[in-house]
Amino acid sequence: MDRKLPKTFVEFRDRFPAIEEAHSQAAKAVEQAGPLGDKEMALVKIGICAGAGLESALRSHVRRALEAGVSGEEIEQAVLLSLNTVGFPMTVAAWQWARQEMAKT
Repeated sequence: MDRKLPKTFVEFRDRFPAIEEAHSQAAKAVEQAGPLGDKEMALVKIGICAGAGLESALRSHVRRALEAGVSGEEIEQAVLLSLNTVGFPMTVAAWQWARQEMAKT
């Protein structure tokens, strides 16, 4: 895998390889279950992470989205779409996390 994996994920994977493999297989099955392309799936996952307040996951999905060719503007809009659902503070926090991750590239 080319992207840098979070230390905690690597430690978990190394400690429980069968669980990580099952998780990976489930993710692949979900990705293949419908017509969405890589860009669309990346944006949906960013929106889910923004709504759930999952900083580490959002950062990871921003990196994956950029790798899939998603633009910074598209990532920002995916985050902003959470505003009326999850509120201003959570949206601004997610926007900050996304911007910090995008600045690393």
